[in-house]
Amino acid sequence: MRRGARATLLIGWLLALAALGWMVSQRLHVSTDLRSFMPAPTTPDQRLLMEQVGEGPGSRLLLLSISGQPDEQLAALSQGLAAALKNDKRYSQALNGSFDLGALDASLLPYRYLLSPTLDTQPLDAAYLADQLQQRLDDLSSPAASLLKGLLPRDPTLEVLKLAERWAPAKSPELREGVWFSPQDEALLLVQTVAAGFDPGAQQQAIDGIRQAFHALPGSTGAKLELSGPGYFSVVVGAQTRHQADWIGRVSTVGFIALLLLAYRSFSSLLLSALPIASAALAGIAALTLAFPEVHGITLAFGFTLLGVAQEYPIRVLSHRRAGEDAVHSVRALWPLLLTAIASACIAYLAFYASGVNGLKQLAVFTIVGLLVAGFSTRYLLPHLLPRRVRDVADMRWLARARDVVDRLPRPRWIPAAVAVAIVLMLALAPAPFWQNNLAALTPLPQDLLQHDARLREALGAPDVRYLLVLQAPTEQGVLALSEQLQPRVDALLAQRAADALELPSRYLPTTALQRERQQKLPDRATLQHALDGAVQGLPFRPDLFQPFVDDVEAARQLPPLTPQRYAQTPLGQRLAAMLVERDGHWLGLGTVSGVHDAAALQALGENTNGAVRLLDLKAASESLVVDYRTRILQALLVAATLLVLTITFALRSLRRAWHVLAPMTLATFLVLAVERVVGIEISLFHLVALILAGGLGLHYALFFERDTGDPAEQRRTLHATIVCVLSALLVFGMLAWATIPVLRAIGLTVSLGVAFHFCLSILMAPHARQD
Repeated sequence: MRRGARATLLIGWLLALAALGWMVSQRLHVSTDLRSFMPAPTTPDQRLLMEQVGEGPGSRLLLLSISGQPDEQLAALSQGLAAALKNDKRYSQALNGSFDLGALDASLLPYRYLLSPTLDTQPLDAAYLADQLQQRLDDLSSPAASLLKGLLPRDPTLEVLKLAERWAPAKSPELREGVWFSPQDEALLLVQTVAAGFDPGAQQQAIDGIRQAFHALPGSTGAKLELSGPGYFSVVVGAQTRHQADWIGRVSTVGFIALLLLAYRSFSSLLLSALPIASAALAGIAALTLAFPEVHGITLAFGFTLLGVAQEYPIRVLSHRRAGEDAVHSVRALWPLLLTAIASACIAYLAFYASGVNGLKQLAVFTIVGLLVAGFSTRYLLPHLLPRRVRDVADMRWLARARDVVDRLPRPRWIPAAVAVAIVLMLALAPAPFWQNNLAALTPLPQDLLQHDARLREALGAPDVRYLLVLQAPTEQGVLALSEQLQPRVDALLAQRAADALELPSRYLPTTALQRERQQKLPDRATLQHALDGAVQGLPFRPDLFQPFVDDVEAARQLPPLTPQRYAQTPLGQRLAAMLVERDGHWLGLGTVSGVHDAAALQALGENTNGAVRLLDLKAASESLVVDYRTRILQALLVAATLLVLTITFALRSLRRAWHVLAPMTLATFLVLAVERVVGIEISLFHLVALILAGGLGLHYALFFERDTGDPAEQRRTLHATIVCVLSALLVFGMLAWATIPVLRAIGLTVSLGVAFHFCLSILMAPHARQD
């Protein structure tokens, strides 16, 4: 191709990439909801798990501590921060232990007599009112007088305070200066976000809002704000993963460039060979924006990793060029084998699409489109742009010596059998269990951060993120009734220390039947006024001081019962809404548990209830979800492996040749599993993803080593290309193997081992080179 035509092709290619880049920038919407990478739940418990992981109250809870100042200053900061967050729509609740009359809407204050359990045991008669007024008189001489003065005329029995105490965490921290404090002299707050706990992006915004509100407070300069909770953990994990991946990516990119410059001594070839990879990435993302409304960030991260296979396509072209030969002619000879490799890799990645998981389907679309674009642009565009004068790598002396060593290696027929026996022995002797089903084991969080979270949870009495007591009934009122029936048994278990606390929905809202029962016990205006007149005798209260109280009681007698829909309009309504959910034509009540000491005793609550009451172990449900997930992936891999065998056999037109390609790839894959298992590594879903990637790389090695042209120089070029591919893969994934993030380490170690084993077995199981 003439120089002008080459320039036109290059400019057109770059313009096409720019157009794709513009399209991606306009259409790409990145999602951070990790549930996209979880399989569709198949059981009621799994569906509930997925909802609670993202939307449940425990997952949206942030635990805050403020330290570094005297108690008075910390209390002021706590009050200021709580007030600021209550006015921010990103937070549904901000609690710090201080009494807040706004917890009940002013129009709902008369409902306090229907919500409070006082009337269950005590009538509003003269004796009770006299006792209460005497206590209020004593309270007015205490430090709480300023709070009571505004409350006393409307609520002399302090029903509002009783409800505030009832709705506070069952195991509340110590109160100092009117707010919660830990034994470590930290001011404590509980903040519930509106955003889902599994949405790191929204959680990051919520956390940033808390920090900004805190630093805007006067006196916050010398104080220290610390956060914890599932949402905070998701942000920390994301930041750690991005930091390590970015750092490793920068170092490995520099190393990769240096490797290619050393291998080919041509800067222009290096730049041009990047075009197919850039095309693959942009085309893959563009396909995602067309096929899906949102693209998950993990899809992009893993997708770029899996596209590492595509970097081999230009490397093969560069290494297999002969001196004086046109690149178009060189790639034409390689194309049948490259096409087989591309098709085989695409078939392997189809397993992700067949899994049915939205995130993995995105990953399949990204990688398959990317590989096809990288392969075909390497075949039809890149050769026309490469420099005409090249250095034939076959003339390198070290390469000739290396090829001689490879050719002299013994290749006994018993190698496959010996490797297979070694694999079986290692798997048999490996410590159990084989699979890693516990997602918590993959957390990269530092131990001190987890200990800090445990300490704050214990101090605040925050709900356990593992257990839920599930109540089921046909209606909302049925759930509330079941909750009220269960409360005495729950109280007995709490007294026996089976758990520190267990919150049922009826704690916040009684049934309409119980509200009406309490309503019937309210005296009429005349009776109440008579009792009140008798109660104030001898006390220094004005006779008309308690008129608002009499009006509220009279209003409460006429009110319709409070329903969950009306209650949802209060600040505590979202808390109840999270505990009452409708599913599949029935209603569920979700009781949150804190500090479980005897799970069996809690499970006994469900005996003889025909499934209406059960203790849900979210950890067990998550493990069953992982097992289902893995089963679906393994089934898809089995289908993909069958298609791969058929494809390779058809492409090579020989069972013997297909054996030399598929046997080393299969043995190397199982050898990686065996080595990781024998050293005690439990296999996770991320190991499976890495094995697929390593298998794709190993397939290339075996395909090209099996290719026997009878030309020693061409065999040296094959070895050169494969060595460059192996070193580049080891450079990237070897660094990942040293990462502290368990997911990155699993991928890096698995791919590194896979590349090494695939390379060695592909050489040892390839046919001898012809010595013509």
